[in-house]
Amino acid sequence: MTALRPSPALSGSGEPCRILIYSHDTFGLGHLRRSRTIANAVAQALGARIVVVSGSPVADRFAFAPGVSAVRIPAVTKRVDGGYASLEPGRALAETVAARAALIARTAEGLRPHLVIVDKEPTGFQGEILGMLERAAEGGARLVLGLRDVLDDPALLAPEWARKGAGEALERLYHEVWVYGVPRIHRPLDGLDLDPAVEDRLIYTGYLRRDLPPPSPGRTLPPLAEAPFLLVTPGGGGDGATLIDWVLAAYEADPGIPLPALIAFGPFLDVETRTAFLARIARLPGRLSAITFDSEIERLVHRAAGIVAMGGYNTFCEILSFDKRAVLVPRTEPRREQEIRARAAEALGLVRVLSEAEGRAPERMAAALRALPEQPEPSRMVVPGLLDGLDAIVGRVRALAERALRRAGTP
Repeated sequence: MTALRPSPALSGSGEPCRILIYSHDTFGLGHLRRSRTIANAVAQALGARIVVVSGSPVADRFAFAPGVSAVRIPAVTKRVDGGYASLEPGRALAETVAARAALIARTAEGLRPHLVIVDKEPTGFQGEILGMLERAAEGGARLVLGLRDVLDDPALLAPEWARKGAGEALERLYHEVWVYGVPRIHRPLDGLDLDPAVEDRLIYTGYLRRDLPPPSPGRTLPPLAEAPFLLVTPGGGGDGATLIDWVLAAYEADPGIPLPALIAFGPFLDVETRTAFLARIARLPGRLSAITFDSEIERLVHRAAGIVAMGGYNTFCEILSFDKRAVLVPRTEPRREQEIRARAAEALGLVRVLSEAEGRAPERMAAALRALPEQPEPSRMVVPGLLDGLDAIVGRVRALAERALRRAGTP
């Protein structure tokens, strides 16, 4: 990958390119972390002014590059039954959605973006960005839908998109669709009933390479991470209890696992479950340790001898970027996204998959942990364009922003 170098303002206007990135963030950290990665890279390369609009309640715990700012909109959360609720107790969901839509609209009106990048949801959460997109396009902005490599099983995704009007919005509003992956892993829009013209707007960028962030002042490593260790990370942690429990059971059953494990619970693992896990970890000092959350998790991934994870998009990018041996234990509900990604990556020799469907015996996990340090690194398998995502995105941002400037005739 070529280094990203700062570029002059577009079209000689003296004005920076203005970009709005929308990240609905109803569950976990994936959408925010992906949007932040893109924003930081584009700001560094093009000197752009970027506003990330996010519904994540932990958006302010992440550092952004110069030129990038974040606007938090009222948070919503996903219930166990698959429905949604306002994160603010006693507030009706409809009221929260209206407040979110109004703040998104005000942010866009103040920024007057040349480019709007929408993460995953073509209409936003419950249609909250449709009005903003239409007004931005009328003002000359170019609209991009950015998709992770895998959305879901097409049989499950098709009715969801039909219910949301996602396909119609994609066909009517968006100038390009970027897939942050490679077709050898997955084609996320295959199986959907979309206008054939959408295929002409589809660009596979490659995965988003991650680099080490600048260390925070006073940052220290967990003591266990000073020597070779395995990193266990379920991402945001909201659905990671099963993975953590399985790893703990393996260490409890097999004292001969050669490397200790550092478990990053994630900020959304509930307090009661975390407390129970900490009690088990305390009974195996020197072999297990835990942290709740690290906004610079890339540093731990970089140091680890191997990764045990569920296989979310961002963790997969980090595994590839830092060339780490990995065992993935993908979830299969409510979406098959992680399983589809993990199985395709395993078929290419990039990772190993351990399926819960085949049983959660501690011995199975222990055997995988024993073998992990000897697995081939992902770099042993050559997949063209695998980590070219940020370079490709910077190129497309420049081209689309120039076009928006020409159309508007103003900076």
